[in-house]
Order: sequence, then structure tokens, then C-alpha cells
Amino acid sequence: MKRLRKFLNLILALLLLLTVACGKEKNKDNKISSKSNEVTVYSPLFPAAINSVTDGFTKKTGIKVNLVVAGTGELLKRIQAESKNPLGDLIFGGGAESLNSYKEYFEPYKSANHNSIDPLFRDPDDRWFGFAVLPMVIIYNTDIVKKEEAPTSWKDLIDPKWKGKIAMASPVKSGSAYTIIGTLLTAFGKDSETGYDFIKKFIINLDKKILVSSSAVPRGVVEKEYPIGLTLESSGVKYKNAGGHIEIVYPIEGTSVVADGAALIKGAINEENAKLFLDYIGSKEVQELLATEFNIRGSRSDIALPNGLKPITDIKLLNYDFDWASENKKEIVTRWKNIISGKE
Repeated sequence: MKRLRKFLNLILALLLLLTVACGKEKNKDNKISSKSNEVTVYSPLFPAAINSVTDGFTKKTGIKVNLVVAGTGELLKRIQAESKNPLGDLIFGGGAESLNSYKEYFEPYKSANHNSIDPLFRDPDDRWFGFAVLPMVIIYNTDIVKKEEAPTSWKDLIDPKWKGKIAMASPVKSGSAYTIIGTLLTAFGKDSETGYDFIKKFIINLDKKILVSSSAVPRGVVEKEYPIGLTLESSGVKYKNAGGHIEIVYPIEGTSVVADGAALIKGAINEENAKLFLDYIGSKEVQELLATEFNIRGSRSDIALPNGLKPITDIKLLNYDFDWASENKKEIVTRWKNIISGKE
């Protein structure tokens, strides 16, 4: 009886191994990958844009998309924590300098639209590429702020009259908020303490009111919870074109323009499906959709400007050092936390 039980257990183990093996195959690099008809996408983008793109992808390919939505910072930390056993296949969205600071967790991939994307908006090692171009702006509600009283510069953000009245997300959780902090440091002295002196005054003016997500910023301004806010150009234009009583300000000191990026997670279970998704979001079809439906500037040169936006050449730009912002993210975020907590 014992011999029979051992024999049956051996047969069962072999059957389980055969079942797993049938669902896997070796790719050209001799890696084992699972066959599937799904892909898991991590994304910090707003729901309407994500759903529009993922629905289109599923309709085109038949591949099911499993979505995990959270802030850029939270998703990147999750990718880091899962690096030995990835649960996601790709990240769709997030400031490129934030993605670049975690590039060791991404697999190089040259998408099908590689040559159509401006080299300024893709990683030289192809660990990420930008599908959208995002200037940082100030917005204000025209019902409660007169044009002549509206801020025109980043410096206006430390005017006492705006204390407790500025909508701003946390750079710990939001990629765009991190870009804004990097922009402020660039404008007022990133290579000296003068930049952080400005950040300290800015934080005092926030009066401990820091929003949990970047999407809450334009919504808070439109709904009159805050007179002014700091956000992405595309978010401001989206609400304005939808009838929101807001105006967009490009600060007189200049602003930054970075890419919203996408990347293949290293060790992705559904790697081939993830590559198809990355090819799809870099396509002319999707970038035209994002421009026309969501007022997002595409990273391709053959896409028309969204309604209500002016050419980048008409916007004053700061000399925003992308590599500096990427390489120093940990230090910048740590100092932000220290200032918030009163440690400095």
C-alpha cells in the first residue's frame, strides 16, 4: 500500500510539472515565459485616458488588460519591491525622470515606433520612452481670482496672500508633483541652498495642505476648493475645454517640459503582450486619440497640437536638467519630507 501511495504521488507530481510546462515556452534568449492572453498594466494616469487606451488595445488584439492604478511613486516602489517576482508587466505613465531613477527595474525595449519619437523623449538605453510631453503650469479659478490678481510667476507662490490656497500634490506619491519641485529648484537655485530656501517658504505657504494625488489638483481648483494650483498643462486644458472656469499660466521664469513615460518591467510574465501594448501606445492612432480626446501633447512629430495649446516654441522654458532630476530624486524627496516634518 505504501509503495502504491508513493507511486501515485510521483505520478501526480509529474502531471503537475507537465501542466506547468505546457503553459510555458522558451524564447529566443532561452528564458522561460508563460503563454497568456492578458497583460498587467501599472498606471498613474487618470481613469478616462487609461480606459480609452486599454479598451482600444483589447479590441485590437483580444488581449485582456489587468489594471493597477496608483500614484507614480507608489507604483515604482511596488515594482522595486516585486523585482524578484514581478506581478506587473509594464508601467504606462509617470514622469520620465521618475521612471529613469528606477530604470534598473526595466527591460530595454525598442518599440515599433522608436524612430517616430523625438530622441529627447526616450531613454538612450531604451529602458523607457515618452508617449506624451508635459509642461508644468499654474492654474487659477476665474470665478474667485481676477486676471490682474492671478499669479504670473513661480515666485508668486510664496506671496502670503496665497497661504493655504494652493492646490499641490505630494512629490513622494506623484510624478508630476516631483517634476514641479524639480522645476522650482531649477528656477531658484538647484546647485545651492537658495533653491531649498524657496521650497521651505513654499511649504510654509501650503499651510500643511498637500493633496494625495495629482488629479485632485485641477479638480480642487475647478470646484473652488483652492483658488490656484500647480499641475500638468494637459490636466488644466482638459478641465478648461470641458467648461471649467480656469485659466492656465506659464510662469515668467520659464517652466519644464518632460515626457510622460512607459516601460517594460524586467522579468515580466507576459512580456510579449507587454511589448505589444508599448507598441500600441506609441502609435499614431493612440497619440492622436490622447491629443483629441484628452488634450495631451504627443511625443511624435506627426501629431497635431491638442485644442487650446500653443507650440512648445512659444513657451519660455527653464534649463531643466533631466539627468540631475533623475539622479537626485531620492535626496530631493528626502529633503521634502524633512522640511514637511520640521527636521530642517
